[in-house]
Amino acid sequence: MTKTVPDVPRWASLAAHATLLTTLPSGLWRIAMGLGVPVGFTEQGLGEFGIPGWGTAYVFGLSLLAESLAFLTLGLVRPWGEVWPRWIPGLRGRRIPPLAAIVPAAAGAIALTVMSVQALVRRVGAGSSMPPGTWEESPVYGVVMAVCYAPLLLWGPLLAAVTVHYARRRFSGERPQYTLEPLGGRA
Repeated sequence: MTKTVPDVPRWASLAAHATLLTTLPSGLWRIAMGLGVPVGFTEQGLGEFGIPGWGTAYVFGLSLLAESLAFLTLGLVRPWGEVWPRWIPGLRGRRIPPLAAIVPAAAGAIALTVMSVQALVRRVGAGSSMPPGTWEESPVYGVVMAVCYAPLLLWGPLLAAVTVHYARRRFSGERPQYTLEPLGGRA
């Protein structure tokens, strides 16, 4: 297992790891939906999402994409976020320019935070936007869905905090970058 960069504080490492956990419950909920597990949608509701069918591939892909993007946050606290891994031809062992990580991470943090706030505001009136007969009448399903999606509200702010720390650490100039080895040993 790759270790955290030596000068990364515990809070930043925990925040980076927490991003993986923020996407997990909603991903599992979507996968269950794609498999046809009753998560609150009626057969008619699942049919509108194309489940079974193309909708299944979509929710699986969306879950995999979200978890993969959350995984990239670990690069902000791990050596592979500062030095290219040795298995990347032509780049192995070279320093990663800080802005190559900071710009997409900051854009992602802003986008995730804005989308989370919008989703939270829309959630208040979500029941009225569902066509009749597509959602089960039991309030349990709504609670389970809300519990699974609520952690996503933290993804943007956690990513923002880790990104700010990464930027400060990389631009501080306190530690020469050549002290890091590429993932997998020396190049």
